[in-house]
Amino acid sequence: MPEQRTYPTGVTCWIAAEEPDPEAASRFYGRLFGWSFHNVMPPDAPVYLMASLDGADVGAISAGTGAPRWTTFVATDDVDATTTAIGRAGGTVVAPPRDAGTDGRTATALDPQGAEFRLWQAQDHPGAQLVNVPGTWNFSDLLSSDPEAARRFYTGVFGWRYLDFGATVEAMIAVPGYGDYLAATSDPHIYERQAGAPEGFADVIGAVEPAPAGTASRWRVKFSVADRASSIALVEDLGGTVLATDDQVWALLADIRDPQGAEFTISEFRDPR
Repeated sequence: MPEQRTYPTGVTCWIAAEEPDPEAASRFYGRLFGWSFHNVMPPDAPVYLMASLDGADVGAISAGTGAPRWTTFVATDDVDATTTAIGRAGGTVVAPPRDAGTDGRTATALDPQGAEFRLWQAQDHPGAQLVNVPGTWNFSDLLSSDPEAARRFYTGVFGWRYLDFGATVEAMIAVPGYGDYLAATSDPHIYERQAGAPEGFADVIGAVEPAPAGTASRWRVKFSVADRASSIALVEDLGGTVLATDDQVWALLADIRDPQGAEFTISEFRDPR
């Protein structure tokens, strides 16, 4: 039987949204993706709504004071050492390492172009337990004002490599050995399932793309859906906004803004073969 999904250093492992009204956000995402929620915090603490699909943790929603947004977490075996590496590589640690109960240890950082991400050193909570199926997180992509400089930064901190599959994105982010790690742990059939995919695809965790002119560098989360058209219709029924659509070789995409302003992308997989 496959093991619980765990994440080696350098792999994006968790996503969480900060919203002015977490309960309203949970209704939107619950309808859109089929998620159920439970508050994991005590009654006198701010809510942290854990989202699940088919009993597996897929993300979270909490109250935020800044702009509504989805945040991506990157796994590390040592948050404190990684924050030191971030500073040496030209990034900024905006929230120093702290314990999140017994779930893990976290910190918040900005890359040199200003894209925010968080670190996660897992203890009781290893990260997302269901991914890459409709209604779950697929990838987190970096939209950067200086992709080449961003690539150097993340390689220096996490050892990332970059693959060119001739797609519309500038480069796919790969964590060397991640496919073998999955095959040996939680996803023993990954290479069979990806037969015919480009070499190295099992190591891919996202992409680096140029940020649109006039926009800030940021990480953008992408969710798998079974059917883009029906998901777009549901987004609009629920009060969200469709910002753009993009038909790519391997996916039909749509950029979405939820009713409170957090942005994300939905992706319908299609196999051109």
